[in-house]
Amino acid sequence: MINNIRDRLEAGKFVLIAEIGVNYYDIAVERGISNMEAAKLMIKEAKKVGIHAVKFQTYKAGTLAAKASPSYWDRREEPTASQYELFQKFDSFGEAEYKELAEYSESIGIEFLSTAFDFESADYLEKLMNVYKISSSDLSNLPFIEYQAKKNKPILLSIGASNEDEIRAALDVIRKNNDKKPTLLHCVLEYPTPLEDANLMKIDSLKKAFPDCYIGYSDHTKPTEDCDVAKMAYTLGAQVIEKHFTLDKTLKGNDHYHAMDPADAIEILHAIKRMDMIKGSGELKALDTESAARANARRSIVAACDIHKGTVITKEMLTFKRPGSGISPSEIDRVIGKSANIDIKDDTIITEEMFS
Repeated sequence: MINNIRDRLEAGKFVLIAEIGVNYYDIAVERGISNMEAAKLMIKEAKKVGIHAVKFQTYKAGTLAAKASPSYWDRREEPTASQYELFQKFDSFGEAEYKELAEYSESIGIEFLSTAFDFESADYLEKLMNVYKISSSDLSNLPFIEYQAKKNKPILLSIGASNEDEIRAALDVIRKNNDKKPTLLHCVLEYPTPLEDANLMKIDSLKKAFPDCYIGYSDHTKPTEDCDVAKMAYTLGAQVIEKHFTLDKTLKGNDHYHAMDPADAIEILHAIKRMDMIKGSGELKALDTESAARANARRSIVAACDIHKGTVITKEMLTFKRPGSGISPSEIDRVIGKSANIDIKDDTIITEEMFS
């Protein structure tokens, strides 16, 4: 199976995950196609724009939420009042369907994964994906975290609506049962997340508090024209960004209204690429492209007057001028006190053969 997430993390490269979730249901209705056709279309579009992995959500409403469970999203965007009612609309896929999606993803060269929300799906997804993603909603569900950790695959753990002690408790369970380096995804459980609530400095705090984890960001803000949220998250240390994905941001309901579309994904990937270009390597040495400036903008030791053959050279006889093709001013002590081998005219760049 394709290992884009693990391989890119280990290589220090950026990872963009398209959270298709269950958005394909609405795309299917809009376009008059089957749910499977819509899901594959979204995978195809994600691959086309360079996204590294696609993620779905695997659940059954009856095992996920009680019938009386209240909503916690913006009801102006998604009017459904009950979690159970909402999830029931989008839970028709099972093992066979996810297997088909995993095989399709593999065939076109993009990594597949899906968040499991019950033990049964955690089991059958194991052979379909290389990475487990655990939802913020299950961060305190330690028995379920333990069950998935024992599969001993890399884990992406979203930490929305959690405190540090809860994060550490979840990590302890993972580490006791799993030897792979985990990834923590900063996340805000507001749908959508207002920009003033994005709290991206938490990414920096996570890097400092958990230096033995990869750090990323699961983004629920609405896309911005300049990709400023993604760029800031990356600058602060998010190596992974997971963002909901749609083909039509104008669709009502579920996760379209705060999702990125293919055009947004292109802009995010281009922005990160530009940032990597600008960052450079960080090596404390001159660049090859600075060689001309290094040679011509620096100074050399130059005669400040006529120096006759046999004269002992003193500091007062010397000055420093461009270009830097002669002896560097940093080596002036090699010249002072030496005798001139030839007559040296004023304003001449001093070279090795002129003194001894």
